[in-house]
Amino acid sequence: MRRTVLIDAPSNLGLRPPAPGAVPGCYKLAGALRDQGLLRRLGAQEGGVVVPPRYDLGQWQEGEGDFHADAIAGYTRRLAERVEKHVRDGAFPVLLGGDCSILLGAVLALRRLGRYGVAYLDGHGDFRHPGNTEVAGPVGAAAGEGVAQITGRGQADLTDIDGLRPYVRDTDISVLGIRDADEDQPELTGLGIRHAPVGVIRRRGAGTVAREALRRLQHPPLDGFWLHLDADVLDPSVMPAVDSPDPDGLRTDELRALLGPLAASPRCVGVDVTIYDPDRDPEGAGAALLADLLESVFAQP
Repeated sequence: MRRTVLIDAPSNLGLRPPAPGAVPGCYKLAGALRDQGLLRRLGAQEGGVVVPPRYDLGQWQEGEGDFHADAIAGYTRRLAERVEKHVRDGAFPVLLGGDCSILLGAVLALRRLGRYGVAYLDGHGDFRHPGNTEVAGPVGAAAGEGVAQITGRGQADLTDIDGLRPYVRDTDISVLGIRDADEDQPELTGLGIRHAPVGVIRRRGAGTVAREALRRLQHPPLDGFWLHLDADVLDPSVMPAVDSPDPDGLRTDELRALLGPLAASPRCVGVDVTIYDPDRDPEGAGAALLADLLESVFAQP
């Protein structure tokens, strides 16, 4: 039986400001889900908070690489220490973000322990890096560079911490739930990074796609795999409270069917939940939806 540990990782350092002078509200995700009774509903142990640095773009300008890079790198190391300790102890960390840059802490921890894969459930390919700016636009926001960074593409202070680049190999990641028109797909295909957009998941069935991903993720040479869950994988008709609410995402039942087999695998060693923004959801419907979803797939019997 899994021993689940709930850890708050409320960093918003990887997102652009939603408006001049404002800060991204996804740092409130953890509090909103805890208000839904998530600790009790998961049967989890308390893992505390890894407090992030202050959000402050300072004098950063476009073209200077990722903003908050020093702060993200320091936070990644501290979060990795927390995750590594719990995984070594046989616990299952549930990280409540924050934005997608918190995944760097998880994969750095696992890279220190061995060779691990990632099931990357996200509405976007997150593959922006210095080599594709003509297609993807300039680098800057680490939260939109997640797949690129964890596979070693991007500035070394984020992608090569402790000389461990890449944290995840191209062959060891499955990107699931991106929009059908996602611009990163041609490059992902050319590099052999497996991905399944919404249309494929619908045609083949979410459970089938999940089991196909598991055939690669839960067997040697991998020591296990991590789950990354970005709330924007859901369609904005059910989850509008994200920074990029693009249409034609997964329905809640489809996401549950995709998550279920992955979460049930004994080789799944942890999960992070990101991008839900309570500032965009005054009634708290998104928090209730996410808490229900997490309980349905991660709660201990």
